[in-house]
Amino acid sequence: MAAAGAAPFLPAVLPAAARAAASDRPDFPLVQGGAAVDLFVDLADDPAVVRACADLQADVERVSGIRPRLLHDVPEKAEHVILVGTIGASPVIDRLIAQRSLDTSRVTGRWEASVTQVVDRPLPGVERALVIAGSDRRGTVYGIYDTSERIGVSPWYWWADVPVEHRDSVTVPAGPFKRYEPSVRYRGVFINDEQNLTTWSNRNQEPDKNIGPRTYELIFELLLRLKANYLWPAMHPYSDFFNKYRENPALADQYGIVVGSSHPEAILRNGVHEWDPWAQEHLGADGSLPVYDYTVNPEVISDYWRARARQNAAYESSWTLGMRGLHDTALETRNATTIPEKVAVMNDIIADQRRTLAEEVGAAAEPQIFIPYKEVLDLYNAGVQVPDDVTLIWPDDNHGNIRQLPNETERQRAGGNGIYYHLSYWGRPRSYLWLDTTQLSKIWQELRRIYDHQVDRMWIFNVGDLKSIENGLSFCMDMAWEVDRWGPENVEEFLVEWAGRQFGRRHGPEIAAIRTEYYRLAAQRRPEFIDRGIFSTVHHGDEADLRLAAYRKVLARAQTLGAKLPDAYRDAFYELVEYPIHGAYLMNLKYYWADRNTLAVRQGRGAGVNRFADLAEAAHADELAITKRYNTEIAGGKWDGFINPYPSQIPKAPGRPSVTRVARQETSGLGVAIEGNETGTDRPLSFSSYTRDRRFVDVFNTGFLELEWSAEASHPWVRLSASGGIMTDQTRTWVEIDWDRVPEGTHDATVTVTGGGQSIDVPLHVLNDSARERQRARGFVESHGYVSIDAAHFDGQVARGGARWRVVRGLGRRTGAVEAVPSTAPPITDDFTARAPELRYRVRFTGTGTFPVTVFRLPSLDERGQRRVAVALDDQPVTVLVGQTIATGNRGDAWARNVEEGIEKLTATVTVADPGEHVLRLFMVDPAIAVDQIVIDTGGLPASYLAPPESYHPSFNPDPAFGAGLDTTNE
Repeated sequence: MAAAGAAPFLPAVLPAAARAAASDRPDFPLVQGGAAVDLFVDLADDPAVVRACADLQADVERVSGIRPRLLHDVPEKAEHVILVGTIGASPVIDRLIAQRSLDTSRVTGRWEASVTQVVDRPLPGVERALVIAGSDRRGTVYGIYDTSERIGVSPWYWWADVPVEHRDSVTVPAGPFKRYEPSVRYRGVFINDEQNLTTWSNRNQEPDKNIGPRTYELIFELLLRLKANYLWPAMHPYSDFFNKYRENPALADQYGIVVGSSHPEAILRNGVHEWDPWAQEHLGADGSLPVYDYTVNPEVISDYWRARARQNAAYESSWTLGMRGLHDTALETRNATTIPEKVAVMNDIIADQRRTLAEEVGAAAEPQIFIPYKEVLDLYNAGVQVPDDVTLIWPDDNHGNIRQLPNETERQRAGGNGIYYHLSYWGRPRSYLWLDTTQLSKIWQELRRIYDHQVDRMWIFNVGDLKSIENGLSFCMDMAWEVDRWGPENVEEFLVEWAGRQFGRRHGPEIAAIRTEYYRLAAQRRPEFIDRGIFSTVHHGDEADLRLAAYRKVLARAQTLGAKLPDAYRDAFYELVEYPIHGAYLMNLKYYWADRNTLAVRQGRGAGVNRFADLAEAAHADELAITKRYNTEIAGGKWDGFINPYPSQIPKAPGRPSVTRVARQETSGLGVAIEGNETGTDRPLSFSSYTRDRRFVDVFNTGFLELEWSAEASHPWVRLSASGGIMTDQTRTWVEIDWDRVPEGTHDATVTVTGGGQSIDVPLHVLNDSARERQRARGFVESHGYVSIDAAHFDGQVARGGARWRVVRGLGRRTGAVEAVPSTAPPITDDFTARAPELRYRVRFTGTGTFPVTVFRLPSLDERGQRRVAVALDDQPVTVLVGQTIATGNRGDAWARNVEEGIEKLTATVTVADPGEHVLRLFMVDPAIAVDQIVIDTGGLPASYLAPPESYHPSFNPDPAFGAGLDTTNE
């Protein structure tokens, strides 16, 4: 039980991958009566196991304040003891198995499996033991850390300052508790674009190093607590390369971490740091410096690789084959210019590397991997011969979309297949290095797809500086261990469980809801991708303003919850929940006010121009202030130098937007700008009894002196949120319709705004189909010249040919998207109405015509195939829409636009011959297509970044919400 005054939080809960059998036996005490149970591990066991036992020793002390003894000889007499060991390496464990005291079924002989079980009278003189036994060294280590997590020590206790709740008595269930072997064999991270980590490490960990052994020890421990086993270490010029300090590979081996290297770092060589010194020692006969080009200097380069293979042969390593240019640049082949010539060179490189590894490392030189990244993928597809026992590592497009999946032949490879997947990225078209912003449902969808294609040998995740990716990385490691645990209907439950493990179960649902909304807003546009003029400030109730209102609402929820937490949890909550939301909000906010500043200039405003400039600069200052707080105040300044959206050496998040100011004029004047118009009132305010909208009217001052104004409606059923007053810059007034008073039919009305001797009429167009018609409507109803549909809100579906559509919650820009599954289904290229799985949407049109229909699909890729979906209205011919399949890596093209916006817009037309109800049909053509929204433009759709608000639907959207946004300039 918790000590007096302890925070009322429950101990951690474990992933489902750790299976616990029900037992009526009493729990095993680790600490009771002021004493801790001794912990035994044989020194003959692997050093990784012995070292991890010291962590369990420290974890028990973190929970109870009492440190158990760590023994290396079995006690002659003990009431309770913890016995830790690896099957085949620990005589004590092997004895328990031989006497059938320990159940190791589905553990012995498996990869990284473990069992934790209470055994009565396991040894002479010992009454009861908690036994932790692993199938291999990492299996034992994971069993140790499972116990740590069970008693309340989060894997993020150090890296995110998650507190450990104090308990006077510490127990664990009797078990047996088994962790079966993982879904993916090698699971790890790439520390990359690590300038902030380097700054922090040099400033706080190792003043004489730019990431050294002390920092890597912390990283190794975190990886093991997350059940990872693999690392590509930091590689850039501003950090020290991993093998510079020979303690690093030795430490990794002592921890049990497999160290590999990224796509430009063949045979564990870091070209950025190591090639030039090597080249200086191997000058040509004429004194020239050799270039890193295998077609020019094969012997020098081969010897360069051989030296590292020999140096690291004793460690458990992963060996990257192939070649790219120095510092992640394209392959240099001065003497090979055509694709076939380059393919031949790559084949020679791989053969040379294989000989080197066979001679220097031998049979231990595994796994070997080949990464067809960027231009190397083109060479691979053109005929590079990768030996069958080498693992193919398939990269995404750097933005979370897997570029290419293995075909049937590649799925049969002895070496298997893996992925290299980005949770953080520096490069084209834009970088995202600052915050964890990839939706977990998006990650799940892509990882599930690749796993279904038998990509299960190795998963590597680019986590940038590591510190901002806590949530996403935890999910990836959880999924890599037990891929079937999470499905399309419960990915969000991971957030509930994960947040509960960090902050207590009772707070899990609220934190999960907060994070889900944060991810949804980032799916509309990552905060690092924000720019001028992205979101509309004039359409759909001020699209940008309403989005910021959603940010403000979720931030308020986070801050309210954070204020309720005990003080011990405040730092972790700020790091994991509040700062990412607040930072994303402010990044968007400053660009919103900058856009309003630009618009105000066009509208001829006076004081408002400067007011919006002030607000933009204040938002930027606030963003800097919360980042400073993170670095200098949170956890006592522990993270000094780590959190920085604007590192100097790499592409930055959007900075301080420029703004315009106007000179003060001692004048005043009336101006009006209404929703749907950048200037003036040409586009009337549209109102429908189905959507029951609110529309804004900005009444503004063209000068700087106070202006008295008033507004009057032409009809009594037109309601105004403000009808007059005195202002300096602007007032936003909202116009609504009293639907109980307005007559049925179509009406034109006016709001007249008066001030400063001027009078301006605002036109209104009102359609009232009556409450009766509203209740009788089926499906989505056209209003305002468009129909907007959330794809997950279908009225019916038909599964065909073993394939179907399913809803993936938390995916896309709204609350969920639909995905065609299974991902391994064959494409449907003809006879769609008989063969293709189908979704049906009822739509009520008010008029006739041929109208554009736009399908918003998530921009998944398939560089060997197609990305197609099809639509039809009623029984009309089916139109196939073809999406982008190639990741070009360029700026400004279709692929770049798709990854920036998080969707691809595919457009066809449908013909409505008669007004009334129709059925819009969506067909799968290629599997794994995910669709977020569908919009039909019937003649009134304005240009905006987001799809318009969802149309009225009696079941899915019976009460459309059109609330006021964020505008705080009213006076």
